Amino acid sequence: MPAPTQLFFPLIRNCELSRIYGTACYCHHKHLCCSSSYIPQSRLRYTPHPAYATFCRPKENWWQYTQGRRYASTPQKFYLTPPQVNSILKANEYSFKVPEFDGKNVSSILGFDSNQLPANAPIEDRRSAATCLQTRGMLLGVFDGHAGCACSQAVSERLFYYIAVSLLPHETLLEIENAVESGRALLPILQWHKHPNDYFSKEASKLYFNSLRTYWQELIDLNTGESTDIDVKEALINAFKRLDNDISLEAQVGDPNSFLNYLVLRVAFSGATACVAHVDGVDLHVANTGDSRAMLGVQEEDGSWSAVTLSNDHNAQNERELERLKLEHPKSEAKSVVKQDRLLGLLMPFRAFGDVKFKWSIDLQKRVIESGPDQLNDNEYTKFIPPNYHTPPYLTAEPEVTYHRLRPQDKFLVLATDGLWETMHRQDVVRIVGEYLTGMHHQQPIAVGGYKVTLGQMHGLLTERRTKMSSVFEDQNAATHLIRHAVGNNEFGTVDHERLSKMLSLPEELARMYRDDITIIVVQFNSHVVGAYQN
Repeated sequence: MPAPTQLFFPLIRNCELSRIYGTACYCHHKHLCCSSSYIPQSRLRYTPHPAYATFCRPKENWWQYTQGRRYASTPQKFYLTPPQVNSILKANEYSFKVPEFDGKNVSSILGFDSNQLPANAPIEDRRSAATCLQTRGMLLGVFDGHAGCACSQAVSERLFYYIAVSLLPHETLLEIENAVESGRALLPILQWHKHPNDYFSKEASKLYFNSLRTYWQELIDLNTGESTDIDVKEALINAFKRLDNDISLEAQVGDPNSFLNYLVLRVAFSGATACVAHVDGVDLHVANTGDSRAMLGVQEEDGSWSAVTLSNDHNAQNERELERLKLEHPKSEAKSVVKQDRLLGLLMPFRAFGDVKFKWSIDLQKRVIESGPDQLNDNEYTKFIPPNYHTPPYLTAEPEVTYHRLRPQDKFLVLATDGLWETMHRQDVVRIVGEYLTGMHHQQPIAVGGYKVTLGQMHGLLTERRTKMSSVFEDQNAATHLIRHAVGNNEFGTVDHERLSKMLSLPEELARMYRDDITIIVVQFNSHVVGAYQN
């Protein structure tokens, strides 16, 4: 949820807010884009092609205009108060403590904290957490949407069910199918742990259930029940691929209900990345599609913290991904399949759910659009065909799965969308969370990074560090504490309240120019239980 609008009004001079909103950007077709503000292309996950980029552009010299307005009255400084800052930062926080023994299993997870801070309006990130009731373990995931929030919303609702079904033994699948067939109550598969803002789409629940049922019926037919071993890695891969296939199929088939018909098309034409962890005892599997990340926080013998990466970004910075893409398409497309570090010059992540514009044939796209609702047919984005589009599909939702056996020194796991990793180094993330969870701060020499620092400034930095411990206690949530640092850190690595206030005071029209949505889940492990598993 965006910060309350009333908090913004004291921050800008009389009539300034309306002038910034009214002059910074105008858009003839607002439904074509996620936000009406101008965003540098380096920050966009999806770069508009010139063919339709003109539909949403800033007014000429709008920045100079707002700069000029700055001198129209006496300069004043308006900052959010600490309670206002905390209100914004804590609006979406959620915590869950896991019972050490639930009657069946001893859990290796103590609990988790999660939070979100929007930059887009509405926010395009989603998060999910659930306990598997018919098998063991917990599922936790973050989902980063682009070209709207429809796909990330659908994936956050549906993916865990597909994973849970993929992990079920043959006998349990038969029980569930027989219960549906006879009209009896179903066995609960998942226990969700959700913030009130993490809603489910009631209108699409029947459609989603029917697709899931078709999937488990196929699993029943394929598995005769002879094998009882479940391969978690294979289950995760199958669940990701099957959900993406169902998203595509639902959009092609359509729905008699006009609302649902438009919904499934919006889901398919938007996109989402996903980073999901499955924790069962000491067995940790991370399935990643896209550029969100999973980072393990390890405490060394001397008490210091180190970061272990459990996922790989699927983008142009990953040489193996570049090689995979080039091998999947003819040599004649070697120079066009990735241009300016983007898929076909447009999309930053090389793996994602939805995004059928990078998967369907041109004929299929035209047929679905022409037979779809007017909102789709009139949308320039959906009608646009990417350049050099010769041998689709160019995009896949197949995840890369990483396995890690937990050790007593593995204290926590951070799952986060790229909005966090764009602003903070992984080692800083792990150190900040580790110090927050243990209350121990290793005092390293203050690094000034080449800046000329006066004695007065150095005294201020030392004083700020001395009071750092007290500031930890204003956050009761590790994810909130991490977001506070991600948004408010200054060049010296400490939270600057003035900077934090300014960043949280940005109007929705401008916030996306400075940062992306941030979604974080911090999972804390029970070292005693993990050690007992090893022994």
